[in-house]
Amino acid sequence: MGHTATAEAGTGGLTATEHRLANGLRVVLSEDHLTPVAAVCLWYDVGSRHEVKGRTGLAHLFEHLMFQGSAQVKGNGHFELVQGAGGSLNGTTSFERTNYFETMPAHQLELALWLEADRMGSLLTALDDESMENQRDVVKNERRQRYDNVPYGTAFEKLTALSYPDGHPYHHTPIGSMADLDAATLEDARAFFRTYYAPNNAVLSVVGDIDAEQTLAWIEKYFGSIPGHDGKPAPRDGSLPETIGEQLREVVEEEVPARALMAAYRLPEDGTREADAADLALTVLGGGESSRLYNRLVRRDRTAVAAGFGLLRLAGAPSLGWLDVKTSGDVEVPVIEAAVDEELARFAADGPTAEEMERAQAQLEREWLDRLGTVAGRADELCRYAVLFGDPQLALTAVQRVLDVTAEEVQAVAQARLRPDNRAVLVYEPITAGSGDADEADETAEAAVTDENEESAK
Repeated sequence: MGHTATAEAGTGGLTATEHRLANGLRVVLSEDHLTPVAAVCLWYDVGSRHEVKGRTGLAHLFEHLMFQGSAQVKGNGHFELVQGAGGSLNGTTSFERTNYFETMPAHQLELALWLEADRMGSLLTALDDESMENQRDVVKNERRQRYDNVPYGTAFEKLTALSYPDGHPYHHTPIGSMADLDAATLEDARAFFRTYYAPNNAVLSVVGDIDAEQTLAWIEKYFGSIPGHDGKPAPRDGSLPETIGEQLREVVEEEVPARALMAAYRLPEDGTREADAADLALTVLGGGESSRLYNRLVRRDRTAVAAGFGLLRLAGAPSLGWLDVKTSGDVEVPVIEAAVDEELARFAADGPTAEEMERAQAQLEREWLDRLGTVAGRADELCRYAVLFGDPQLALTAVQRVLDVTAEEVQAVAQARLRPDNRAVLVYEPITAGSGDADEADETAEAAVTDENEESAK
């Protein structure tokens, strides 16, 4: 089943067609004959929000296990076959989904589809104690390298736990805890696969230099015989009041290069016009070196070496506005915090200027076009909108929705949400007093304001 592609207004001429196999697999195709490459992206509707207490990190661990072989592909064969054919591949896990993706020379598209179908249909054949222990150790080491043993590494985890109450499906991050990783059993992994890794819980997108009819024939050939199954539990309710209602605060004393102020503000859910307005507000305030906070703290006051404000978009719970400021020299955090609150209050009172709106919308437009302009980026966005919002076509009109937001809407979301009583705050104090290393602090800040809700497989 499917429908004909038509370029709607606001899509920039991009098109996509939707199809569904008898087993429930949703398929989205988008032809792009500019270069002889094709991207395959497969999203499973499972992430850390589907996990239960005591088994956190299982979605991410299972993402690693998906690269450990299947019925026809042994060991590291998935990597060897894709890379040997001139392609690239990886997988990531977030709060709300797990995805797998390959970008291939167009004439190698069939190989990528066969590989994804083989592990969707037969992973349990290859899943054993040896692969389980191997990947458990890999994930634990990843946690050490990315979280536990780097400056500010656990900030995202701490702020998430503060922002979402205990028992909330987003209270823990996808990486999981060491104790839960140790407790996961082979039967846990097998049950996880049976519950979530079914064609009727997935969306497959293929974008690039493809023949749609041939591509659909391959998909039917390799995926069509995989049985779907019911029994997936509904994700727990992630809704919360619009604001926290108080300021939650934690002081962290660690070996870090500089004092830091980090905060998470509760913002509108992804997929709403209010979320786009919030994205524009944070871009004006902290999106790069032309932003208000950077100009105030780094350029004018010289009290910080880095300042950023970005949006972590979430569809099943309130999104988070992530503020990250690293102090300069011996500057105390209260000085930074007072300046931040002053700038936020001024922005809420006056709203963005016409020049700021134009610059912020151009910045977000460029970021969106960068994603949609590559076959891999477009494949990912088509899957995202299909899984999270039920309509892949929304990916093609996202740019126009950002451009339609008004300055009044941006000001309104700032007034309602960017307030001291709607944030969780982390204050980092170095164990050894000192000015810290500006370069290292700046690099850490740059990494922190990106969307850290993805755990890369490799």
